[in-house]
Amino acid sequence: MPSAALILAAGEASRFGGAPKALMDVGGRPAVRRLAEISLEGGFDPTVVVVGAHREGIVHSLRGLPVEVVEAEQWYEGRTASVQAGLDALPPGHDVLFWPVDHPFVRSRTVERLAAVPATDLLGVWFIPTYEEKGGHPVLWRSVVRRDLLELRPDAPLRALLPEFGPQVRRIPVDDPGVIANIDTPEAYREARDLWGQAGED
Repeated sequence: MPSAALILAAGEASRFGGAPKALMDVGGRPAVRRLAEISLEGGFDPTVVVVGAHREGIVHSLRGLPVEVVEAEQWYEGRTASVQAGLDALPPGHDVLFWPVDHPFVRSRTVERLAAVPATDLLGVWFIPTYEEKGGHPVLWRSVVRRDLLELRPDAPLRALLPEFGPQVRRIPVDDPGVIANIDTPEAYREARDLWGQAGED
């Protein structure tokens, strides 16, 4: 099954002081560029980046990469509205790696692990990486989830669909604290950056 990547970088980052989280430095490159490069190297095709409040700076940071940039005109309605804008740009029949830019310290090996799981788990449709039993991002969706995602209200949380899929939601343990490091504030960013740097791995 072909797989695409959907990188979400559309928010206003109000809790981050208004500075775009997508442009945070992660190992010497903007966070959104790191996510895009890992996705491309992992064979996710197409790789789509959804932008909104900080479009110009993000587009500039992605220069030279073969990614598709999609503008979520209703980004302010909620995360799901931006996800739906990205899904509309993807070809049908693709599994989707959904990666919000506020989880920029996920290691490339974790993405490789997620990408490999569907080949050995034919019943799962929603794969969530977990660290110390806490679920995080990115997640991998089978193509069959797409219709349900598009039918959600733009302001409804994505997790509202989890009960619908029940045991088809799989939790994948990984040795990667980056999956649960949600960079909502400058303090959270510094903590996650220091932890990521101490491990000395990409």
